[in-house]
Amino acid sequence: MKIIVLGSGMMGRAIAYDLSKYSNFESITVTDRDRKTLESAEKDLENQEINYDILDVEKKEDIKKYFRDYDVAISAVPYKFNYDLAEITIETNTHFLDLGGNNGIVEKERSLFEKARKKNVTIIPDCGLAPGLSSVIVRDIVEQMSSVEYVKIRVGGLPVNPKPPLNYQIVFSPNGLINEYVEDAIVLDHGKITQKKSMTELEEISFPSPFEKMEAFVTSGGCSTLPYTYRKKINYLDYKTVRYPGHCEKFKPLLNLEPREKLIKYLIENLPANEKDIVLLKVLAQGMKGGKKVNAEYTMIDYYDEKNNITSMMRTTSYPTSIIAQMIENGTIEEHGVFGCEEAVPCSPFFRELEKRDIKIQKEIK
Repeated sequence: MKIIVLGSGMMGRAIAYDLSKYSNFESITVTDRDRKTLESAEKDLENQEINYDILDVEKKEDIKKYFRDYDVAISAVPYKFNYDLAEITIETNTHFLDLGGNNGIVEKERSLFEKARKKNVTIIPDCGLAPGLSSVIVRDIVEQMSSVEYVKIRVGGLPVNPKPPLNYQIVFSPNGLINEYVEDAIVLDHGKITQKKSMTELEEISFPSPFEKMEAFVTSGGCSTLPYTYRKKINYLDYKTVRYPGHCEKFKPLLNLEPREKLIKYLIENLPANEKDIVLLKVLAQGMKGGKKVNAEYTMIDYYDEKNNITSMMRTTSYPTSIIAQMIENGTIEEHGVFGCEEAVPCSPFFRELEKRDIKIQKEIK
C-alpha cells in the first residue's frame, strides 16, 4: 500500500517520520504547496525513505489525480480543507485520516458515512492527541465499566520553561488554538448534548512535580464525536485544556483583537515556538464495575524528544495518527465508513504501539 501526507509542517513531518520508522507502506510521500516548507521537512527527514512533491490542496483536480495513486491519505493541513479532501478520497477510493480541529467540519465529514461505506473507504477524522488518543482512552473506560457516571478529559501542551505573561508557546497552528478558545464546546450531560462557552469553568488540577498546581478550562473540539458515540453509555462527559496558572485570565482579552489575522500575527510575534515542551494528560472517570463503584485515572506526561528534535506535541499528535494509518494498512481496522477514533481504534493494540514510541499512559482503576 502507498500513503500520502498532505502538509509538511510540524505535524506532517512527524507523521512521516513515524511512518518511515515503523510502517510497512511500500511508498511514503509528503507534499506541501510551499516549497521552502517542503525543503525544510526534507532536510529534517534526510535519512528517511520518503518522497516529496509540491501539491496545492486547493487545486481539486490535482488532488484527485494524486489520490488515485495512493491507498491512504493523511491531512496535516488546516481543518478547513478536510471535508473537501474527504469527499475526494471517496471518489478516488483512498482511505483518509485527518487531525481535525473543528466540530462543524467533522460533522460534515460524518455525513459522508454511506458514500464512504459503499465505496469501501475508511475515513477517521480527529486522529491526533485530543481528540484522538484521548478518545481511545474513553473507549477503554467504557469497555472496563458496566456503566459510566462521568468522564473528564484534561489535556494541555505546554512549554517546559514558561515565559510570562502567557506562559505558553506555539506548539501547533495558532489558528487552531484560537478556534479552541473561541468556539463553543460540546458537552454530554445525561443524554443531552449541550454547549458551553470556551474559556469558562476554570478549575485547579494537579500533576506530579513540578506541575502540582495547574489550571484547566473549557475549550472547543476536545470531545469531538464522543458525546454522540456514548450518549447512552456515559452520563456526563466534558473536556478542558490544561495551562499554567493565570493563562486563561491573561489570554481572554486578546480574543477581542479583530480580525483574527491580527491575533495570529500577535501570537507568532510574541510567543516562542519549537522550544522544549511537555504534554500533560489526565482522564478521570467514575462508574460501576462488578457491582461496585470504581474510579479510573489515566495519566500521561510526555516530554520533548531531544535525540530526534521532535516536540512532545508533535509526538502525541502525529504518532497516534500514524499508528491508525498503519492499522488500516495491516487490516487491524477493516470497517468502512466515517468513524470517530473511539469507534474504530482497538484499545490494546493502540496502547502497545504508543508504548513502543515511549508514550506511556499510566492507568489506575480502583
